Amino acid sequence: MSGESLRVEDRGAFVLATLDRSEKRNAIDQDLVDALHALCARLEVERRTLVITGSGGTFAAGADIAQLRERRATDALKGINTRCFQRIRALPMPVIAVLDGYALGGGAELAYAADIRIGTPSLKIGNPETGLGIIAAAGATWRLKEIVGDALATEMLLTGRILGADEALAAGLVSTVVESHAALEHAASLAERIAALDPAATQATKRALLAPASAHPEIELAEQAVLFESPEKQRRMTEFLERRGAKRATEESR
Repeated sequence: MSGESLRVEDRGAFVLATLDRSEKRNAIDQDLVDALHALCARLEVERRTLVITGSGGTFAAGADIAQLRERRATDALKGINTRCFQRIRALPMPVIAVLDGYALGGGAELAYAADIRIGTPSLKIGNPETGLGIIAAAGATWRLKEIVGDALATEMLLTGRILGADEALAAGLVSTVVESHAALEHAASLAERIAALDPAATQATKRALLAPASAHPEIELAEQAVLFESPEKQRRMTEFLERRGAKRATEESR
């Protein structure tokens, strides 16, 4: 499944989606939003890990300003980017964003919707929306605080401060910084590691992570109750105990 603005590839352990509007620095327009919705519809059924990146050395330099300029109050209330990024955030399996170059405005908000963010040394990430007469309304005002804390999020959103890779790493906005040529390979290794785990347990963990504070600890207990009855839990724990027993027997025979 591929379109003019989004290239989608099946990589076995994961699905790779590449924002492909390099002539516009991968600015997020309506066509790209529509393509992301179509991808979400697929992944909500297939339940695969998603790795999302950008072409041409840029993740996404923002929303498409030409389209934004023409939008009015009724368009704002539709939450065009907001609803798309919410859907990405809610995907059942993890979403890994590879952030190379600019991740600004709507591009940053798309990155904030991911579960794991990998940066490259050229990363520039932030929300300069107020300089354009709008606010960061597609997730930054609530997700960024959860990621980097109130103080830094408030400064970034009110001043338009852009973080470089080292600052983003120190703030916990990205989990690691990898050279551009190796970043996708690193994301693939994480996706392959996830694929080796129990999908049901991974999905339960993500649901618990996304739940509001008021839902804890009840949500963990409910999720664990389901998993405790699963045949996969029995199989994996039995295999673990058998491996440990075999290892111990080998060590004792030496």
